[in-house]
Amino acid sequence: MKVLFNDVKAVHDTIASDLDGALQCVLRSGRFILGHEVELFEAEFAAYCGVEHCVGVASGTEALQLALLSCGIGPGDEVITVAHTAMPTAFAIAATGAIPVFVDIDPKTYTLNADQLPVALSAKTRAIVPVHLYGHCAEMDAILEFAVLHNLFVIEDAAQAHGASYKGRKAGSMGNLGCFSFYPSKNLGACGDGGAVVTNDSELTTRLRRLRNYGEVRKYHHEAMGYNSRLDELQAAILRVKLPHLEMWNESRRNLATGYLSRLEERFCLPQVMRGCVHNFHLFVIQSKDRDELQEHLRAHNIETLIHYPIPCHLQLAFRNIEHRCCGLSVTERVARRILSLPMFPLLSTEQMEYVAQCVNLFNGAAC
Repeated sequence: MKVLFNDVKAVHDTIASDLDGALQCVLRSGRFILGHEVELFEAEFAAYCGVEHCVGVASGTEALQLALLSCGIGPGDEVITVAHTAMPTAFAIAATGAIPVFVDIDPKTYTLNADQLPVALSAKTRAIVPVHLYGHCAEMDAILEFAVLHNLFVIEDAAQAHGASYKGRKAGSMGNLGCFSFYPSKNLGACGDGGAVVTNDSELTTRLRRLRNYGEVRKYHHEAMGYNSRLDELQAAILRVKLPHLEMWNESRRNLATGYLSRLEERFCLPQVMRGCVHNFHLFVIQSKDRDELQEHLRAHNIETLIHYPIPCHLQLAFRNIEHRCCGLSVTERVARRILSLPMFPLLSTEQMEYVAQCVNLFNGAAC
């Protein structure tokens, strides 16, 4: 049996006619930039997230960058986040001229450890970017309480958390701003790059709309420096087709995760879901001290796996010449050597999931 890590094509095949119809509608309209489809998707995704506003942008990376800029964050400022994340989180902070300050993660959820925030705080701190990694929300109560106490912005990196929730609130809806990626492999993915920022703040929304479109307030009138960062009509149309399926797809992921959890041996440090959280299982991540050998073992059994992420941001060569601070990252560095992501997508069959679990359990290497 061959098991793919992800199969976006199989998911698209189930809604192929609707996707074709949506694309043809855009092509016939002749409007490809900031048109009706973008407006409708922004309204629908805002409603889904439980917020008032959504601004579609060109990517998840630019969603974070523009969100930071809309809050006035720039050179000389510090932004607290984690090093155990995809590099775009840190790149977006650095792109504003601000300094990333990396804190350690919770060993159970892999998300920002709020107990570390006081260590990272300085007179230059302006914001916190908690990452809802793998589809599990960070400990937002503690993060928000700390932010209010120290007058900091909270910008959620919800790139992997479409539909995840924390104590009844959807990912992206709890901070000042929430940032999403619609990269094709996400739980809600486009057929190319795309992103969005959601918020309840009307003033920040106005700034974001200007920033994404050259600082323009009306045609040829530019009140501020801006960017070319717009979600296009074709991608918005695709996302509008897929959004109504998101809850069903997330539930399928949760059912598969339940299957994995009931079959895999606990020696592999299985994912945990904290009380009050709803995980979307964008990724299903286990651990082994012999991770590389486990990955090769699974490859020999025709099972594709990936590592999210093998090198933390602060150890990347790209950050050699970028100013940043680190605040004790022992957990981050340990898990980076041990984590392995197993196949996970809505159309993964029960038979495939059981086969993966069986092959993992057959591995004789060291536990986590």
